[in-house]
Amino acid sequence: MTISGGPVFWILLALGLASLVVFFERLFELRRAQIDWQDFIKGVVNVYSRGNVDEALAICEDTAVPVANVVATAIRHRTGGARALREAVDAQGRAEVGRLERRLASLAIMGQVAPLLGLLGSVIGLIKTVMLANSAEIVTRPMMMNAAMEALIAAALGLAVAIPVTVMYGSLRIRMDRLIVELEAAATSIVGYVASMKEGAK
Repeated sequence: MTISGGPVFWILLALGLASLVVFFERLFELRRAQIDWQDFIKGVVNVYSRGNVDEALAICEDTAVPVANVVATAIRHRTGGARALREAVDAQGRAEVGRLERRLASLAIMGQVAPLLGLLGSVIGLIKTVMLANSAEIVTRPMMMNAAMEALIAAALGLAVAIPVTVMYGSLRIRMDRLIVELEAAATSIVGYVASMKEGAK
């Protein structure tokens, strides 16, 4: 008796492998984006307060993380009004969040699609079982078991893919939310500092 999960089995297997690739790529990217934003801003402010604007921007460019990009935007728009400064920083913050969330939605979709594919595989296996029983004059036990196992394997694999993918998405979402909070705090901090420096220079 040969046991097969049918065509849905291979689709689910590919889906599971793709989800692993997306998860580890996003995990690496989110870890790389995490820095101590308070220490970073403190260092940039120390340089900026001495009038070394180019050096402050160079530090941001060398760091190349979302917080650094937001800080660099605030420094570049330091001569504009308070509203223009805030809008520029907010726009940059949204762009950074968009880059961090890239492919994160695809992981959520994989987690939602996997059990549905498993259910589809189960239905296909059951249909094969019924068709086999109706069409064959002599139906052996191994023949029935093969068709039934195809349905069970597809359903089990669908859940086996969906459960870890859902956990992976949840863990990335938690990291992402934490980064967004830190990014908003950093944006508020640097905007307030740049605005106060401008007011003090008047």
